[in-house]
Amino acid sequence: FGARVLTGRFVSFRVAVLFAHAAMEIAERFAYKGVAANLITYLTGPLGQPMARAAASIDAWKGVSQMLPLPVACVADAWLGRYRAIVLASILFVVSMGTLSLSSAFHIFRSGGHVAVFYVALYLVALGEGAHKPCAQAFAADQFDEKDPKENVARSSFFNWWYFGMCAGTAVTTMVSSYVQDNVGWGLGFGIPCIVILVSLAVFLIGTPSYRYYTTKEPSPVARVGKALLVLIKSWRSKHRTNPASGKVEAKNSDEDLVEEVRSVFRLLPIWASCIIYAIIFSQTSTFFTKQAATLDRRIGPKFKVPPAALQTFISVSIVAFIPVYDRLFVPLARRYTGRPTGITMLQRVGAGLSLSLVAVVLSALVEMRRLGVARDAGLVDAPKAHLPMTLWWMVPQYVLIGVSDVFAMIGLQEFFYDQVPDAVRSLGLALFLSIFGVGHLLSSFLISVIDRATAKRGASWFSNNLNRAHLDYFYWLLAGLCVLELVAFFFFSRAYVYKKKSDDGDYRGGDADADATLV
Repeated sequence: FGARVLTGRFVSFRVAVLFAHAAMEIAERFAYKGVAANLITYLTGPLGQPMARAAASIDAWKGVSQMLPLPVACVADAWLGRYRAIVLASILFVVSMGTLSLSSAFHIFRSGGHVAVFYVALYLVALGEGAHKPCAQAFAADQFDEKDPKENVARSSFFNWWYFGMCAGTAVTTMVSSYVQDNVGWGLGFGIPCIVILVSLAVFLIGTPSYRYYTTKEPSPVARVGKALLVLIKSWRSKHRTNPASGKVEAKNSDEDLVEEVRSVFRLLPIWASCIIYAIIFSQTSTFFTKQAATLDRRIGPKFKVPPAALQTFISVSIVAFIPVYDRLFVPLARRYTGRPTGITMLQRVGAGLSLSLVAVVLSALVEMRRLGVARDAGLVDAPKAHLPMTLWWMVPQYVLIGVSDVFAMIGLQEFFYDQVPDAVRSLGLALFLSIFGVGHLLSSFLISVIDRATAKRGASWFSNNLNRAHLDYFYWLLAGLCVLELVAFFFFSRAYVYKKKSDDGDYRGGDADADATLV
């Protein structure tokens, strides 16, 4: 009986610890999405930036925030530690969000210095995101003992609930923050996430004595890859020698393992490159989609008006709703036809997501054409601040399609880049997955800037500040064409890709038979 009581207390205490981590993740969503979701409105409103410049700036900022996890994760693994990285990220969030809140509420530095302070604080948020993202989930998973069967099973369930909490936190943040920012004020809108992250940091610090901390003597993934590149160069040079010196067998085997690790990462690059357009399409959900929604009739009932950025909630809601459908309905149904335990292969799952993103961007172009037609018919082409007689529900399907495509493509890519690299460099594999969206955001910023300059010289920019005279539909059709080319490249590379050999049964999960079944 005493053992049961102690075990029960331990489990309850461990659950409390994990709740602290979950609260930290939801608070991080509040901090990051509290800025990102409605940033296009702030840049084009209080800061008075042109729409094209604002969209390009947001994409560049998001690109940096998605690329930072790679170097920050290396620093955390090699020197700082995950716990300290999480605390440092939280402090950065508090400082940056506090600065954003004070500068927007009290109008300090209203001259050019105000813009400089804003962007410094904005990129501090990106740095906090880069420090938090690779460390928080890994540190939370460290709280489970892999050698304990019960805790090992619980850890598997934890990842599902972690993703659920992340999506739920994103949905709540988008609704609450965007409403406060649009209807109350930007100072409070930026201040609420600051308060939330401050409270969560206090809760996280309270549990410090009870956390599990793990250390490793293994070199970081970047160090391993660097060493492997040197070995690869030396082995290539040794082929040109008649009598190369032979070393110890163990050293040779170790070198061969390192070279294989590098090759396994390089084999992922074609798949990585053929998913960039998908990331560019995803970039538009928090910029141009939001500006389009601002022109529509967003009334629900006699008084309530939906904030434009709040429509992004449909992405998170559709993800949360469709994951059980995918797991409980789609996978068993696909399993009957394919005979695979997972229903479809990882690349088939990614290909399905890319295809759905094509449908989403085509639908976005059609809805924008409809919106422009309504503006012309209503005689509101030169009234950019007027609300068109077109309900916001026209835009909901494209948000839902983006969310469903994420269930296929985003989760599939995460699994693919985690599964298809050696165990020693799996963190690097996940960093490559994140870099898809980092590069996609940066390329989106570049593409918008180039198109804006090119079309403005001809008289009318596709991204005119007067959205009723802009041509976002042309931009969406361009993305649709690029997405078709992406799908062709993905089909070619996925057919040529051979899955990593299983260590337990010696079978290949790829090969010719699997390539023939790969879905575009």
